[in-house]
Amino acid sequence: MAIRRLDSLGYQLGLLNRLYDKRLQDALLPLGVAPGQFPALVMLFQKDGLTQADLCRRIGVEQPTMANTLARMERDGLIRRDADMGDKRRSFIYLTAKAKAAQEAVMDEARKVASQTVAGLSAAEQDTVFALLGRLTDNLKLAP
Repeated sequence: MAIRRLDSLGYQLGLLNRLYDKRLQDALLPLGVAPGQFPALVMLFQKDGLTQADLCRRIGVEQPTMANTLARMERDGLIRRDADMGDKRRSFIYLTAKAKAAQEAVMDEARKVASQTVAGLSAAEQDTVFALLGRLTDNLKLAP
């Protein structure tokens, strides 16, 4: 039996993710931020001076993906790395003055995209969406 796209959870989540990422990209590119950099920026806005491993754990991405993201962020002047004097194999990631200056604008644009996404939903519906998405995420985290 064929699966209809509109009845497929994977299709719907993928479509939503692609559309959201495109809106976020359009909003953040004028600020010099790529969508893939946004999660790392948010984590560093919350706590500057994390390690690459810390960022991977907090965001839920693999080390090679984070390494590429951080290399681009460093190239774009958003972060700097300071070596750990106690362990030369790791470094601490810090926001640059450029990134700190862009924080308010970056977060404002991200909030606008989020607001556009839930436009027309009541507060109760928004709460339900977040609760259900959290449960779906938990289901996959707990699955063998």
